[in-house]
Amino acid sequence: MKNIIEPVQETYLKNFRKEKNKLILEIEEYALENKIPILNWLAADFLEQLIKINKPKKVLEIGMAIGYSSIRIARALRKKGILYTIEKSPKNIERAIINFEKSGFNEKIKILEGDALELMPKLDMKFDFIFLDADKEDYEKLFHYSTMLLKKRGIIFIDNLLWHGYTASKVVPKEMKKSTNTIREFNKLFMESDSFDSKIYPIGDGIGIGIKK
Repeated sequence: MKNIIEPVQETYLKNFRKEKNKLILEIEEYALENKIPILNWLAADFLEQLIKINKPKKVLEIGMAIGYSSIRIARALRKKGILYTIEKSPKNIERAIINFEKSGFNEKIKILEGDALELMPKLDMKFDFIFLDADKEDYEKLFHYSTMLLKKRGIIFIDNLLWHGYTASKVVPKEMKKSTNTIREFNKLFMESDSFDSKIYPIGDGIGIGIKK
């Protein structure tokens, strides 16, 4: 099980895709060829739309990878909007910097290098929008820190909550059981949180949207 929607449906939706930015398409191809996990393009489209609707001044991204979603967030931000993005892999950061220079959004993106679990408790600012897409075993702690850093009525956008479809499946491969159970437990925590109005949508690999109360 690898698809949340049927391949034929995704192919159909691709026929309507209007993405013309060569860098975005190049990064998608590079990530596929080098097996680097990035946000599914449908989920990225959804993320951009939310950014445009919400018009946040400060956004925090937890898990930058090679900067694909960072660029997509940055281009959707209003003129004075800023994205702070956390990444601990030097190799990913090196590649992301190259992509940012090509994108022309350098001034909108501030890289925070290091482990999010160590960096987030030290941040002394509040955010209007947080995108969480880091190591799944850390989701619970990162969600806790996100709750403290997010402004009232702010939005949290969380990737991979359907986890290749396995969170809803009775049959899970042995090598996926641990991660699947981790996401299942997190989903329960997320949906039952008293601090958020939480929803999970079958977009990309499963997107969680929470509005802080």
